[in-house]
Amino acid sequence: MNPAFLPRALTAGLFAVVAALVPAGAQTLDKVSFGTNWVAEAEHGGFFQAVADGTYRKYGLDVTITPGGPNDNNRMLLIAGKLDFFMSANSLQSFDAVANEVPLVAIAAMFQKDPQVLLFHPESKVTKLEDLKPLTLLVSKEGMTSYFQWLKSEYGFSESKVKPYTFNPQPFIANKQSAMQGYVTSEPFAVQKAAGFKPGVILLADHGFNTYSTLIETRRELIDKKPDLVQRFVDASIIGWYNYLYGDNAPANAMIKKLNPEMTDELLAYSVSKMKEYGIVDSGDSLRNGIGAMTDARMASFFDKMVRAGVVRSNIDYQKAYTLRFVNKAVGLDLRPKN
Repeated sequence: MNPAFLPRALTAGLFAVVAALVPAGAQTLDKVSFGTNWVAEAEHGGFFQAVADGTYRKYGLDVTITPGGPNDNNRMLLIAGKLDFFMSANSLQSFDAVANEVPLVAIAAMFQKDPQVLLFHPESKVTKLEDLKPLTLLVSKEGMTSYFQWLKSEYGFSESKVKPYTFNPQPFIANKQSAMQGYVTSEPFAVQKAAGFKPGVILLADHGFNTYSTLIETRRELIDKKPDLVQRFVDASIIGWYNYLYGDNAPANAMIKKLNPEMTDELLAYSVSKMKEYGIVDSGDSLRNGIGAMTDARMASFFDKMVRAGVVRSNIDYQKAYTLRFVNKAVGLDLRPKN
């Protein structure tokens, strides 16, 4: 979720550490720590599901999830060796690690599509991405250095139409000739609640912005020393995502709400429904290779687009940013509904 619509009154419990219960019996579990990049929400649901329903335990793992937040940097804890795995936002972070010689590697992509959207008013009669060009565009600082550069290079968008997005929807709500960035799983819901109308959305992933999202990252050192542990964590996380999307996700949602008391059942249900509707988690290559799928061709395509957009340097060895060693094994395909 974009930080826009999460109340800032975060309780201490929000940043509590979540630990899997050690099962009865003599089984020895490998302790694993995993950090997310934001507070607990449906967009992290598969990981919480794997804790809450015992999937990680079945794979011999005692997993602790440390939620992120506005004042936390779990990625730095991964780099420092304080966490074993981290949930990164998109492939650009992986390319950046290579550019800065940080030994992190993406090992699975839980979202086949980035949830980034541009919201617009129904009155603006937008039917395709190019129709947004005449509108005032509310874009964050981070958006300006990433997806907006792609909009410029691929679609000819102009920075002259951009105004800063401050994670406040009111300027968008007040101006019918504007468009606002957001995540398909959250901001449309928040705007509808606040303003009483259903905004239209353009999902950038459906128009060529083909980054992976919600990737699992780890240190190269852990891959080299404990490949079996890495594989078990990836496989169990994949199973967690299938169960969260298609099974009984009440255990994960209860955990999310305990960590994030501002989260509601209504928003959780909305987010899950949009992840399914837009194929955020399970579409494209994952239909054949399983959730978490990645391909060399997809990585090369996105890298080339970001080079053309001036976002990344052409001379970095982007293939060091990821490995296909732990994915594309069709894990969990039997858990997808047949109809």
